[in-house]
Amino acid sequence: MDQGARGELIGRLAEAIRSVTAAHPLRVAIDGPPAAGKTTLADELAAVLRAQDRDVIRATIDDFLLPRAQRYRRGRYSAESCYFDAHDHAALCRVLLDPLGPGGDRRFQHAVYDRDTDTPSSPPARSAAADAVLLFDGVFLLRPELVDRWNLRIFVSVPFEKTVDRALSRSTAPAGSVADTAEIERSWRGRYIPAQQLYFATARPTDHADIIVYNDQLQRPAWEVRPHSSIHGIRRSPDGPSGQETDLPLTEEEERIEVDPVTE
Repeated sequence: MDQGARGELIGRLAEAIRSVTAAHPLRVAIDGPPAAGKTTLADELAAVLRAQDRDVIRATIDDFLLPRAQRYRRGRYSAESCYFDAHDHAALCRVLLDPLGPGGDRRFQHAVYDRDTDTPSSPPARSAAADAVLLFDGVFLLRPELVDRWNLRIFVSVPFEKTVDRALSRSTAPAGSVADTAEIERSWRGRYIPAQQLYFATARPTDHADIIVYNDQLQRPAWEVRPHSSIHGIRRSPDGPSGQETDLPLTEEEERIEVDPVTE
């Protein structure tokens, strides 16, 4: 497990999950813009929970995409297409979220789509333990169609410009490929960032999040427990022994601070 602030964050999130009780598997959303670090965070958290003998189900929105022709029916660089046409939310609820929710039989599938072949996928159904944890990462998870199906909502916040930089650094094209750089820039600025701005304007995801992780510094993230959450609020402070940061309750003034969806 990572040390320092990163490891402390993962430990705090694991504690938050342990603090939530339900009569069915716990469904945890890890939302945020592309390249925010959602998948990495979910995988780190899964490793900690499994080390604590918790049954963890890992799944991602990428396995609930609609066929490519439908995803791009309004145009390859359409923000509206990215937000409205990309994901099969009905299937996500039918095969995964509802079976793991109240009254569900706990028989679930973790995918309905194979991105490599652009074809439907139908993995064998599995049975979840009653105390299992679903860690589900992806974009647009706190939209109206899904927001009430999560037991814990984590939003990973990164400035949009930094997500462009991360996307460029992740590119597998030869170094200095002008064409690849231009395609990533156009996709982010024409499709992904405007789709996130549409999401913030219509769904206000940070208003629904229980925990916001500010992940622009990967090894020293900050985090915030939202006022409406039942999880005890914490904030970062430099007042600990020897200059080390400590966790203190949020003040009433700090709890009223709103997150600016445009400048995040």
